[in-house]
Amino acid sequence: MSDTTTHCDYAALTRAIKVWGRELGFQSVGIADVDLAAAEAGLAAWLAAGFHGEMDYMARYGLKRARPAELRPGTLRVISARMNYRPQAAEAWSVIGSAHKAYIARYATGRDYHKVLRHRLRRLARRIEREIGVFGHRVYTDSAPVMEVELAARSGLGWRGKHTLLLSRDAGSYFFLGEIYTDLPLPADAPVADHCGSCSKCLAICPTGAIVAPYRVDARRCISYLTIELKGAIPPELRPLVGNRVYGCDDCQLACPWNRYAEVSSEPDFRVRHGLDDAELAHLFAWSESQFRERMAGSAIHRIGFERWSRNLAVGLGNAPTSAAAVAALRSRADDPSPLVREHVAWAMQRHGI
Repeated sequence: MSDTTTHCDYAALTRAIKVWGRELGFQSVGIADVDLAAAEAGLAAWLAAGFHGEMDYMARYGLKRARPAELRPGTLRVISARMNYRPQAAEAWSVIGSAHKAYIARYATGRDYHKVLRHRLRRLARRIEREIGVFGHRVYTDSAPVMEVELAARSGLGWRGKHTLLLSRDAGSYFFLGEIYTDLPLPADAPVADHCGSCSKCLAICPTGAIVAPYRVDARRCISYLTIELKGAIPPELRPLVGNRVYGCDDCQLACPWNRYAEVSSEPDFRVRHGLDDAELAHLFAWSESQFRERMAGSAIHRIGFERWSRNLAVGLGNAPTSAAAVAALRSRADDPSPLVREHVAWAMQRHGI
C-alpha cells in the first residue's frame, strides 16, 4: 500500500468503485475478504476424487486457489464484478431439439469474454488510481487459480447454485465474473442467502449426470469439459449423451427458475456472430481450417482449435437424424488428416450405418 492511500476514506472509495464499475458496463460490483479457509476442504476433496479430469492446472495449483494472498502477495481484498452476457439469440431449447443444428453455449456466440472483461477491469483499476494514486493490484478473468464463484458469493453478488455456478435473484446466472486482487483494506460486503431451496432441476436436466450431487460437478462427465477442455477422444459411452452440443452446454442454466430474470445483454461484444446461435451442423463441418480461424478470431471458440471443433461437430453429426446432408458431410472428411477427427467421423458414420 502506498503513502497516498494511508488516509483514504475506504468506505467512500468502495461506493465510488461500484459506481465506476457500473459506468464501465458491469451490472454489479462487490468486495470480498480473502479468508477462504472454509472452502479448502471442499476443494481438496474435489481434487482428490479426480473430478478435475485432465485439467492438470487445477491440481497443480491445489489450495493456492483458496489463498489469494499466495497468488498475489499483499492482497487484502478482492473486487469482484459481474457482467451480463445473455445475447439476443435463437431460442435455446428449440436449437437443442433440432438435432441437425449445432448448439453452442450462449456465452461463446460473441466475442471472447476474457478480452472484454480484462479490458474493463483494467480501466476500473486505472480509474481507482486516478482517485487515490498508485495501489497494489492485479486483474484476473478466468485466467489464474482464482475461486471466482466463492469470491463473488462472499462479495454479495449472489450465491453458489447446486450446479456450482453463481446465481443472482435479479440476473440468474448468465453473466461473467472478473476480479481485481488489491492491497486496499476496503470494507467487505456481506454474502447473500442461498435461494435454491429444495429445487433440483439442474441436477435432473444434466444430459450426462455430471452434477453428481448438489454443489458438486464431476467435470469428466460435463459436456463443457468434454467439448472444450478435453484434448483427446470423447469417451464413446458419453458421445450419444452429448447430442448436438458442440461447444459447451447450457442445460442446467436453461432449467434454472432464476434465469427467468436474466436480461439480454446490451454489450455489443456479446452479440451473436456468424449465425452461431442457429447454425446447421453440416454447414459448420464444411468450414476449412482457414475459414475457422478467420470466423472464430476473437472468439472463445478459437481457443480449442480446428481439430477439436471438428471432433465435436462429428459427434453432433453422429447424433443427428440420418439425412443426405449429414452423410455427405461425414463422408467428405472420412480421410481427414487428423486421427482424432477420423476416429469421431468413423464413429458417426457407423451410427448412420455407413
